[in-house]
Amino acid sequence: MRIAITGGAGCLGSNLVEHWLPQGHDILVLDNFATGKREVLPPTRGLEVREGSISDRVFVDQAFEAFAPEIVIHAAAAYKDPANWEEDAATNVMGSIHVARAAKAVGSRRIVNFQTALCYGRPSRVPIPADHPVGPFTSYGISKTAGEQFMRLGEVPVVSLRIANVTGPRLAIGPIPTFYKRLKAGQACFCSDTARDFLDMQDFLAAVDAVRALDAPTGVFNVSSGQAHTVREIFDLVVAHLGLPPRDVPVTPAAADDVPVVALDPAETQRCFGWKARIPFAEAIGRQLAWYDRYGVSDVYSHLRPTDGAKG
Repeated sequence: MRIAITGGAGCLGSNLVEHWLPQGHDILVLDNFATGKREVLPPTRGLEVREGSISDRVFVDQAFEAFAPEIVIHAAAAYKDPANWEEDAATNVMGSIHVARAAKAVGSRRIVNFQTALCYGRPSRVPIPADHPVGPFTSYGISKTAGEQFMRLGEVPVVSLRIANVTGPRLAIGPIPTFYKRLKAGQACFCSDTARDFLDMQDFLAAVDAVRALDAPTGVFNVSSGQAHTVREIFDLVVAHLGLPPRDVPVTPAAADDVPVVALDPAETQRCFGWKARIPFAEAIGRQLAWYDRYGVSDVYSHLRPTDGAKG
């Protein structure tokens, strides 16, 4: 199968490349390397990499016309600067429009869109069902939600995944790499008084395998464990993994641009695809930390406004 992956040098995209190439698929990656790393996509048979931004319509059109993907995985997103509304809109909104229209023009048969759980804003229920009203209030959430809506407005069948916090190789956002990097360096940390839903990469890959099937249902689905775990729990697991003595850590209220508790209800995904998260929370975190032991942590990004110190 011919599969195009936007943002294919990022954490989710690059893991999909590594997952699918051995199966004999031909893969096109589009990435501007703003957050993704060029070195994670070495020259490999069956893999084509094009550098550029999906905000450039001509770039997207030419890449799709030359490759003619049957399946499009839309993982590209701008999020590294919460104050750069223009970049978020250019990539997350206009870029999504360009991808949707290019997919239609070349006869692609399915788009799998990756959406942030922040599309739900401050939810009225937890765990959050997939039919919960959207209410994003950050630049990243607003722009990603608009992009999702435009994709669903197009003529190519779309399945849009509202995704929990995925742990796995090359994770560079959130509390796990932040705590690991700072504690290894002997630096101070603090925890926000928040809780999140975590999903192991193995479970994530199984979900995408299920939803990319050409005869699978379309629509909006949560991909998640359905359970929230606190940032303090993450901190304690990292401390224990590093062999450090248990310690107190300041716990601060959720920031104005944050959500106290995010847990997504995967019931509809389980019903429609027979998919369920299998890896328990503590095991998923342990697997992530073992990967950092081997490969280290480089950059750490956040969709939140910068603060002093480090939180997850």
